[in-house]
Parts: sequence; structure tokens; C-alpha cells
Amino acid sequence: MKMIKPIVNMAKIADDYDTFVLGFDGVLTEGNGILPEAVACLNNLFESKKKIVLLSNTALRVAELAGILQKSGVAPARFACIMTAGEVLHYLLKSRSGAYAALGTDYYRLGAAAPAGVFYGLDYSETAGVENAHFIYMGGVADAGDTIDTYRPLLEHAASLGVPFVCAGNDTSCFQNGKICLAPGAVAEQYAVMGGRIITLGKPDVRLFRYCLDSLSDTGRILVVGDNIATDIKAAVALGWDSVLVSKGVHVNYLGEGYIPDVAKTRELSNNYDASPNFVISNFRW
Repeated sequence: MKMIKPIVNMAKIADDYDTFVLGFDGVLTEGNGILPEAVACLNNLFESKKKIVLLSNTALRVAELAGILQKSGVAPARFACIMTAGEVLHYLLKSRSGAYAALGTDYYRLGAAAPAGVFYGLDYSETAGVENAHFIYMGGVADAGDTIDTYRPLLEHAASLGVPFVCAGNDTSCFQNGKICLAPGAVAEQYAVMGGRIITLGKPDVRLFRYCLDSLSDTGRILVVGDNIATDIKAAVALGWDSVLVSKGVHVNYLGEGYIPDVAKTRELSNNYDASPNFVISNFRW
């Protein structure tokens, strides 16, 4: 069994790595602005000549995410690469290859308003009713208090019609306005249980990580930093890279809010997912 080491700041291990692959939700933000500690940590990594990659399961396009960073005082130039599930989805919808070839062009939006960038410049149209749609699209929940039951009646109706379900990101929970809430991945899972066809993309798919890193030269030793064992840590294990779990992320209700992470609970949770981080830290701080 891999030993999980608790750390109180990234400075303790930064010298051992050359490239840092960071998540967005739960690492840099809790859904309500970039965390000051995270900004300071980013600045220190950048000044230490480290390569920083931002890879997020958000449905936002790269330009939209870069705009959020800029407004929060984080220069996008700090990152050697920024990539999102929304950016990849946009490309796949545009190219209409693979699973996206036979989707059709009319979609029903479920949950939150679709980020403008996903369908921007493409010949897809939003429909008013699921019975008129070629597929369902979900980029986020409509409200932080939403549960699966919020969407169950529509999902049952759509499944009976055989309408495919598309979402960017595989996360089953995420941050919204500082609260952990339902994410599209959980809704997709429920739709699959109902017999519906789902098309999802994002971490832990290792192809996204390789795509980001292939654009860089001399990556050296790589460290993944994320708050989700099922996506960030699982991908790192599959790639043979070291990883840091941020305990005050989506697993905070189980791992607790202590300044020094609970290693025993981290190990228990990791065993459930069959993926263990090398380190656990309460917040992404220097």
C-alpha cells in the first residue's frame, strides 16, 4: 500500500518536481473567487521556474476560464497550458467525430444556462422541450441545492425517448458559491442507470493529461494536484505520476476541515476508489 504523507504547504515538496498539473475547483477556487492562498502559491511556483498546467473538468471554454483568472488577479500567462473539458467538447461537437457524429444539432439544456463558448460558432440550436431534442446537454446544476430528484422526472421521460445525454466533466460533485453541490457527472450516472445513453468526457481520462503535457517541452518530474480522488488522483495513478490530494475539496465532509489532514481517513477513502495520492494537504498553499 502506498504511503500517504501529510504536508502543510507546497513549499515542502516543490523542489522535487518540475511540472505541476492543477485542478481548478477545489484547488484554486471554492466556487466563489480564486483563493488568496492559491494565488500566492501560484506566484511562488512561477517564480521558482516551475511549469504550471491548469486542467479542469469545467464546461467553460479556455478563454472563459482565462477571463475568470484575469479578473481575480491571476495572469493566465502564469500557466504553460490551460485546458478544460468544455474546450474539448467544443472541438468534438465541431468535428462531429466518433460518438458525436450522429448526435444531431438540436439540444435540450438541462440545469444551468449553457456557457456561451461550448456551442459558440457551431450550428447547434437549443430547443424548448426534450421531446424535440437530438440530445440533452448539461454543463452544471441550476441551483446549489439541486438533487438527483430535481431532474428525475425529465430524465425518465428522456430515457423513454432514447435521447442521448452529453456533459463535459465526469465529476459527481463540485463547488458552487462555496458549497459542495451536485455535478453533471452524477446526473449522467443516474441517466445511465435508467438505461439512457451517456456521452461524458474529462478527467480521469488520461488523454486529456497527455494532450496538455505533449504541448510542453522538458516536463521533467510531474506532480498532479487535485481535490477529487475519482478524477485527479485516479488519472495520476494511471499515468504513473505523483499526486497531492487537497482534503478541503469535494471530500471535505469525510476528510474534515483540519489544518493538518487526516491521513487515516484519506487512506480509507483512497481504498474505496483504488487510487491513492502520495501527499495530502488541506489547502493549496505555499
